[in-house]
Amino acid sequence: MVIFFVAPSLLLFSYSFWTASSFRIVPDFVLTNYLSSIQSLLFLKVTLNALLIGLVTATISVLLSLPIAYYLTYVTRSKVIFYLILITWFSSYLVRIYAWRTLLGTNGLLNGALLQLGIISTPIEAFLFSPFAVGVTLVHIYLPFAVLMVISAMSEIKKELIEASRDLGTSPLGAFMRVVAPNAAQGLIGAFMLTFILAASDYVTPQMVGGSSGQTTGLLIADQFRKTGNWPLGAAQAFIMFALSILLYLIITALARAAGLTRSRKSTTTLTQDK
Repeated sequence: MVIFFVAPSLLLFSYSFWTASSFRIVPDFVLTNYLSSIQSLLFLKVTLNALLIGLVTATISVLLSLPIAYYLTYVTRSKVIFYLILITWFSSYLVRIYAWRTLLGTNGLLNGALLQLGIISTPIEAFLFSPFAVGVTLVHIYLPFAVLMVISAMSEIKKELIEASRDLGTSPLGAFMRVVAPNAAQGLIGAFMLTFILAASDYVTPQMVGGSSGQTTGLLIADQFRKTGNWPLGAAQAFIMFALSILLYLIITALARAAGLTRSRKSTTTLTQDK
């Protein structure tokens, strides 16, 4: 882990304080790259777009994963659906993107079905190259990650606890909020954050199905490394996104703690000592 993750990250972090001159990296310790990034309207715009894409994708993915994970954990022991979820990882990332381009195009399946049903008279071009297309495609790609993490979290909760709460007159929503959510909170937060990071950093999908609305921070960072050769600026922008992800995690954790879904490490330690 130190060799393959920590060391490269530290090297990239050091690059963010250096400067680029004539396609050369000059080891100067300056904050120019960070200041120029946060003062750039383009960077702020695409970063906001990336954050919105990540938040929407993560929220929808986690919400969809809850009934799927509940069904696979407590209702059926069949592994067929579970294996079908895993099989999606064997299909090419680009193939799935092109599949959605075909489905959402003016001559695609969705427009064709709506035309046949008489709901529309002409194909809707807004299905493709729009925020809608980006959201649908990203949810399809990253939903399996959320499902597997939520299944892992729910598998630690005994079904008898949920049944007991229902026997005491708790509604299904109440049983989820009082039994499932507190015990699976860390897994739900983990699923949300993983999906958010993957979606917010994805620049291929928004570019291919989002059109003019598909520019994200990931694409901007990639251009700094591939086209302009400004590695220090790209490194600084990458760590700004990293810092925003950490900030989001802290906010979500604080909200979950305030709602009583999770306990602070200090209170958990106190409860353990009392026992």
